[in-house]
Amino acid sequence: MTTSPKTLSDWFDDFDREAFRLETLDDYSKSGGVDAYRAFLAGEPQPEGYGTAGWVTTVGNAVRSGKRIYRVHILARPLTDYLRFELAWGYHRNMAAGEEFFILDTTEQENPIPDAPDFWLFDERVVSAMKYDGHGAYLGSDFLEEDQLTRFLAYRDTAMAQAVPFPEWWAKYGD
Repeated sequence: MTTSPKTLSDWFDDFDREAFRLETLDDYSKSGGVDAYRAFLAGEPQPEGYGTAGWVTTVGNAVRSGKRIYRVHILARPLTDYLRFELAWGYHRNMAAGEEFFILDTTEQENPIPDAPDFWLFDERVVSAMKYDGHGAYLGSDFLEEDQLTRFLAYRDTAMAQAVPFPEWWAKYGD
């Protein structure tokens, strides 16, 4: 069900203040950056162009114009190979462009929002619920009706209240 005439891509160009992402999966390996993931697993250097990927440009442009892009990843240790890649290469690359990351580590606590799906929230008014298959492949997103907004704002607020900034978490648990 969609409530937006815009695509998810359009919203990254058109949001006014902030874009928030909740990540809940341990594997997004079939959703992009496949060559970089393979290089990471093989112990090779980052592929040429990885540091200047389209997302880095999107984030940089938004942040330079005064917008905020931030996310919380709910995870538990030990990290999967994919999460080690995403945090070591992807998060560090995207932070350099201005994206903010937070970790809600459920290794020693229960997940406070176990029913929350992956989603993007734009300007606290538009929710796009993300869909993935069981192998980390992105299947698309659904823009949700306005009556769902309160629930997704609560997911965001709960995640942010219990998450720690990624640099702090990485200093303690990173590779």
